[in-house]
Amino acid sequence: MTNNDILRRLRYCLNYNNQQMLAVFAAAKLREISHQELSFWLKKDDDADYKSLSDVDLATFLNGLINQKRGEKPGTPLPAEKKLNNNLIFRKLKIAFNLKSDEILEILSLANFRFSEHELSALFRKSDHKHFRVCKDQVLRNFLMGLQLKLRPTNPQTSN
Repeated sequence: MTNNDILRRLRYCLNYNNQQMLAVFAAAKLREISHQELSFWLKKDDDADYKSLSDVDLATFLNGLINQKRGEKPGTPLPAEKKLNNNLIFRKLKIAFNLKSDEILEILSLANFRFSEHELSALFRKSDHKHFRVCKDQVLRNFLMGLQLKLRPTNPQTSN
């Protein structure tokens, strides 16, 4: 998954408009993001105006999301990581949404993705731990899909 894809999916899950997205970036207190930059990042990959979202900018967004959802920690803001991987992105989303293991497994099951508690705990271990497991795109993609289904459920009933 690209950083741009993750940003687009989170925007849809949270049902945020551009102003709300810029507020999340601002909550990280690291740098000012312009409307134009955000617009370029949200474009589809085949659009001529598409610009790739860097790891630092996605980390800034995720840190801002943590600050918005959980509250800001006193002191200087955390610097944005220069290099992101799926494990770190997943960990930041877990923190932002204040999720416990059973809630994450429930979200994954909404996307019809079977995952055990042991597999899940391996994703959140330190990389030098012997039971550490790399989070693959499929896991992160299904988590974001499940999060979307949880936060923006579709209503199959139509009014007559």
